[in-house]
Amino acid sequence: MVGERTDAVEAAVAGELRLLDPGVRASERLLSELLHPEFTDIGASGRLWTREEIIATLVGSAPEPDRPIEVTEMRGRLLAPDVVHLTYVTTGPGGRARRSSVWRRTEEGWRLYFHQGTPSTD
Repeated sequence: MVGERTDAVEAAVAGELRLLDPGVRASERLLSELLHPEFTDIGASGRLWTREEIIATLVGSAPEPDRPIEVTEMRGRLLAPDVVHLTYVTTGPGGRARRSSVWRRTEEGWRLYFHQGTPSTD
């Protein structure tokens, strides 16, 4: 990982990687534990997704365990004591994408507050 190496950044990276795990993506309970109640996602099409929509979509179409998502270029930056910004690249069954995530520390732990993925060919 490139970028700051703080406990907060490490916690956000660990959470982000858990969200890419097929077992987590197939579990409404595990996704609910990682996604902030106010979570939103801007999809590659430009569509704004709510927490409920993302959970339903991921649980309904969890990736196959034998087709993992590869993560490269992970970078993290502490924006405030309880806010971390991550950027990284994924390569998987859906192609390659540049991703940006904002994680917030809550009383329940670190939760993903915002995510955006943009298809990439580089």
